[in-house]
Amino acid sequence: MSQQIIYRILDANLDRAREALRTIEEWCRFGLEDVELCDRCKHMRQELAQWHKEEFRRARNTPDDPATGLSHANEVSRADIQSVLRANMGRLQEALRVLEEYAKVIDPNMGAVMKQMRYQVYTLESQLLSNESRSIGQVRRQKLQDAQLYLVTMPVDNIAEVVESALQGGVQIVQYRQKDGEDSTRFAIAKQLCEICHKYDALFLINDRVDIAIAVGADGIHVGQTDLPVPVVRHILNTNGGKSTDYIIGQSTTNPQELAIAMNNQVDYVGVGPVHATPTKPNKETAGHEYVNYAAQNISIPWFAIGGIDTQNLMATVNAGAKRVAVVRSIMQSEHPHLIAKQMRSML
Repeated sequence: MSQQIIYRILDANLDRAREALRTIEEWCRFGLEDVELCDRCKHMRQELAQWHKEEFRRARNTPDDPATGLSHANEVSRADIQSVLRANMGRLQEALRVLEEYAKVIDPNMGAVMKQMRYQVYTLESQLLSNESRSIGQVRRQKLQDAQLYLVTMPVDNIAEVVESALQGGVQIVQYRQKDGEDSTRFAIAKQLCEICHKYDALFLINDRVDIAIAVGADGIHVGQTDLPVPVVRHILNTNGGKSTDYIIGQSTTNPQELAIAMNNQVDYVGVGPVHATPTKPNKETAGHEYVNYAAQNISIPWFAIGGIDTQNLMATVNAGAKRVAVVRSIMQSEHPHLIAKQMRSML
């Protein structure tokens, strides 16, 4: 009889812990868009599932459980997201402690695993609540800092499919660049690409068009030296229901003089190139590896080498000092964008 009671306790608390973890995991995924925290929650859920033995489930007796109808006023509503997270963290920690203690009676190894997991949850709680206090701008800039592979789009018939394939291969930032065409079409494509990027936890930026960036919920804007001045971009962002600090702003540079302008504009990142001749920038003089080397020695913010970079010449660019690259044709015109992206990420 006592063994069956312990089985019921373990069954109930394994369910309770997994439910709490799933609640936390959903915010890590959709709220914070933090892949690392999401993966840790998922890993713990799967480990708990492995311990959920069939004899525990068979001992379940929900109809005769006297506590199923009990509730508390604090469980009826939550004040905010943080209260949801705190409540489920508490629920998770309590369930793991119960699992640890009762598992000692029937399987000390299970008790030891639950103890270690409880310590992992304390660390997770600290990181999660710390992330929750970060602004959206801070979260976006951390993603920018971590990014290595940046895709700049070009007009192709199946742009959404190409971009999604590239994201599956490891692209971390996508910039939608479309200089011609009707605004309604550009808006529709930008909205679709934004949703796809966020599905893969990637940053989505728009070239030049601040209005479209705001309208579709993009993470930032990229401007060239002859596009809207960066102070004007910030003014527009600040006067349209948001804060410019919530957005990433990047700028293209082709030489040390333009780099000085961008740095004076206090942008979040810069493009460095074109490293090689490219039809994307037909009137731009090639900057070459010399400018890449200059950037490596003089830029403290994230920067991306760009211009004719492909799998054949990527390592030469890396050897010149680049840690991050932006590409256009090598992915956008590939028959298998995900394979090219995967190869480039591996090389980087």
